[in-house]
Amino acid sequence: MTTEKITAADSGTWTLGDLTVNRVGFGAMRLTGSAAFHLGTPSDRDRSIAVLRKAVELGVNHIDTAAFYFSALRSANELINSALAPYADDLVIAVKVGPFRNWAGEWDTSARPEDLRSHVEENLRQLGRDHLDLVYLRRMRQDSIAEHFGALAELRDAGLIRHLGVSDVEPRHLAEAREIAPVVSVQNRYGLGGADPATEEVLRLCGESGIAFVPFFAIAGDAGPQGATADHDDAVRDIAAAHAVAPAQIRLAWTLAQGPHVLAIPGTGNPGHLAENVAAGALRLTGEELARLQEAHRKVAG
Repeated sequence: MTTEKITAADSGTWTLGDLTVNRVGFGAMRLTGSAAFHLGTPSDRDRSIAVLRKAVELGVNHIDTAAFYFSALRSANELINSALAPYADDLVIAVKVGPFRNWAGEWDTSARPEDLRSHVEENLRQLGRDHLDLVYLRRMRQDSIAEHFGALAELRDAGLIRHLGVSDVEPRHLAEAREIAPVVSVQNRYGLGGADPATEEVLRLCGESGIAFVPFFAIAGDAGPQGATADHDDAVRDIAAAHAVAPAQIRLAWTLAQGPHVLAIPGTGNPGHLAENVAAGALRLTGEELARLQEAHRKVAG
């Protein structure tokens, strides 16, 4: 499969509120090092900036980031600001708030509702913006998200945020948030062979309600923040060979095939992998291939 003329537009589009994005976007987590957060060695700054600019050249207009995406020497938000500001009018930047890492890089106490304004303002400062296109509340194990989501809804009313989303939620949390303010997107961990029943239900509910479902670690699998998994099912390897593509591209194509409301935000600091990820949006799997992958998914995700 050639990747030379394929752009993110070949994946189709979805609308986040009033913002139209291509279904293949870019996750900024891996920009800062060989693994996310403090787990790897810091990245080459020029290379990371080049990856961001190449992503936009390839039609990516949806970037997912967070102020807590940083390594010893790199900040994802700073890289995005340096590479892409002044921002194109059609570029949608989504951030997550809730988790917190201190300046030593250690995970610290997650945000209380009254802390969320400072989390939003820190993202604004780092990105050099006066409002954020989309802000996810990342649930941090709390039973109810009403107070936290309500605080973000107030910031939306104040003009600091355009649209709201939720992350790491069960169906009851999604319903709770929608009682407070419109939810345009849900971001849960999900991928081939990796999802719990609650997330499968969230995926279904989002499709019924016209809400975007944006899985993270769709390629990484069990490797999580360490990067893309190398543990591929035989079905993935066979279908990848049939299409002459990498197994990671099949995982992305399967993810996008779960519904038109499903978006992808694969992250990488490697220009070659970036082109492959974007090209995966143009892959069209046959019904037989999807059935085989779905069976493999059911066996693992159970």
